[in-house]
Amino acid sequence: MLSARVRPNCGGIFEAARLDEQLADIEKHISAPNFWSNQAEAQKVMQRRRRVDDELTLLQTLKRRSDDLGVLFEWAKAGENVDGDLQRSLDEFHQEIETAESKKMLSGEHDQANAIVTIHPGAGGTESQDWAEMLLRMYLKWSERKGFRRELMDYQPGDEAGLKSATVLFMGEAAFGLLSAEAGVHRLVRISPFDQAARRHTSFASVFVWPELPEDVDVEIEDKDLRVDTYRSSGAGGQHVNVTDSAVRITHLPTGIVVSCQNERSQHKNRSQAMKVLKARLFDLKQKEQAAKLEQLGGEKRDIAFGSQIRSYVLQPYQMIKDHRTKVEVGDVHRVLDGDLDQFIKVYLMQKASGTLGAAAPDEGD
Repeated sequence: MLSARVRPNCGGIFEAARLDEQLADIEKHISAPNFWSNQAEAQKVMQRRRRVDDELTLLQTLKRRSDDLGVLFEWAKAGENVDGDLQRSLDEFHQEIETAESKKMLSGEHDQANAIVTIHPGAGGTESQDWAEMLLRMYLKWSERKGFRRELMDYQPGDEAGLKSATVLFMGEAAFGLLSAEAGVHRLVRISPFDQAARRHTSFASVFVWPELPEDVDVEIEDKDLRVDTYRSSGAGGQHVNVTDSAVRITHLPTGIVVSCQNERSQHKNRSQAMKVLKARLFDLKQKEQAAKLEQLGGEKRDIAFGSQIRSYVLQPYQMIKDHRTKVEVGDVHRVLDGDLDQFIKVYLMQKASGTLGAAAPDEGD
């Protein structure tokens, strides 16, 4: 049925009266004589004004499209041959609804920013380090599908296989907003390729996600609070591994946060990149300290162990990937591990926007 694809009450996505009130309040704020005295705050208000304007414009577009469809349905009932126009309008309306949902889901302050992603293995030695490497590959494959650029900022190889730590900068539209769905603990169940007895093992790895912040974001970092160490890079590979002590590790003494970068051949560039990561992490910490009720930008920081995973990847004795927050399940595990994450991310963002998102939880059973 053609009519089955029309979503009812589309105007409910955005409440016009509420948006009009918000816009009026913002305009009143902007017209104040001292509005530009605080440049940083003024820019935030202007960004908010643009977001409200965009929502109002989108609401008007959806309302106009809905009215046009109503007319076409009336003509169809009257016997007019408008099937082609009706199908085309339905397709366009469906696409506009998808766009509206995406904009609504990614309307946070930093959602449009690039994303800094760090992956750490949990306890378990080689098993967990190999799992962390598999996750890194999954996100690199996902970014290829999205057409994102990426920069491997730091890579610490595992003792026998996998990795001890990796940090990647993903550059693309709404990279942070999308990848924020991946922040948390990921659990793998499989027959271990490192176990000669071919026993089943459970491994964990954690994924942290921060936005790449603009230069004008207020994060105070004093030189006296930093310890900077240089060392020889030991990256993942071949002729690209540095042979000079150009890698940089920075410790923020007041918080104990440690960041490192070894991707660049220049020590100066590595320091600059490491400072970018440190700035993002300190901003995240500052946000949580100022308002504990705000959702933390790096995702929930939980123990990397049983009972705290956001998603389980079971390869044996059956094959299933389950997101414990959204309850989405996918049986084609290899497709997901090859970077097909959009279903998980979209449902996560939709449930988060609607306030129906669940919490990380243990499996009901393997």
